[in-house]
Amino acid sequence: MGLLDSIVGQVAGALGGGVTGGTGQQPGGLLEAVTGLLNNPQTGGLQGLIQAFEQQGLGHVIGSWIGTGQNLPISADQLQAVLGNEQLQAMAQKLGLSTQDIASHLSQLLPQVVDHVTPNGEVPQGDVLQSALGNVLGGLFGNKPA
Repeated sequence: MGLLDSIVGQVAGALGGGVTGGTGQQPGGLLEAVTGLLNNPQTGGLQGLIQAFEQQGLGHVIGSWIGTGQNLPISADQLQAVLGNEQLQAMAQKLGLSTQDIASHLSQLLPQVVDHVTPNGEVPQGDVLQSALGNVLGGLFGNKPA
């Protein structure tokens, strides 16, 4: 998942440290957590994430991240409602953070990542990693993304 991690790293860098911990570094594994959210076949990947947002009445929020306009913010509490305590607790335990910390970090990083993997305002079908690869390669060679 090196390519998507690289893309996420660029996005995180563009945030100006907004998702860093006290050491100035992202918590270890945060990129993998975001990648997992976007590619997890058990939860439906990005499509499943969109549905979870819609079920919580926050479809307009994730829609702003996908669209080409300004990204609407999301609070850690709203993100916790979307993802659920169980999923956040699993991530937090894996990363050695509290659920509130992981929700806070994700609330800063996830909008930027979703925005970056949907550059034309369209949700990629299938594996987000493959779509991101197509977008990057298309940009390198002057072709339209697949």
